Amino acid sequence: MTQPPEITYSDELLADGTVHRRYSDGRSEWRSRGGDGRIHWRDDRGGSGTDERLGRDLVKRVHADGRVGYGRDIGYGRTVWGQGQYVLVNRSSFPGRVGVVLGALGLGAGVAAVQYAPELLSDDEEEELRRQAAERARSGGDGGGDGGSGGDGDFDDGDDRRPDDGFDADGFGSAGDGADGGDPVDDGWDGDDFG
Repeated sequence: MTQPPEITYSDELLADGTVHRRYSDGRSEWRSRGGDGRIHWRDDRGGSGTDERLGRDLVKRVHADGRVGYGRDIGYGRTVWGQGQYVLVNRSSFPGRVGVVLGALGLGAGVAAVQYAPELLSDDEEEELRRQAAERARSGGDGGGDGGSGGDGDFDDGDDRRPDDGFDADGFGSAGDGADGGDPVDDGWDGDDFG
């Protein structure tokens, strides 16, 4: 099986609270979190739209022109888009030596077809994923399971978000583990938010 191409990115928190995302293919994107929890984005090529977390590991990208695509968080700062069109890799998640070690372990390789995002979800399927996420947020967690992706896909851990969360002091959060000294449920903006 041919592996999808990899596009890396890094995020920079700006003074106005937005994030400037730079992709390795030369694109730039400016991102902000709306009151509805969606990430609103615009890019340097005239594109704009929203990214919305659906369930535990899916993200829905809606372009202003109506196109829709889905990505799946596969852990370790990686999100595979569509049926393997490409994989976004967050270089902000594991900077420096940690990133080198993880890369040497091959954690950036080996995307399997089972990890691909769905091509299309019905409105009912999307609504069910939103309902499940809201229920997990109200109950204070995901209630167990397989432990999820074990990483910080192209967006944060998402399941433990509260709609009123803001930004971390450094703009990146800590994947909901409380390592930044804050509430592990209210980690604020994460550099991985909704890739």
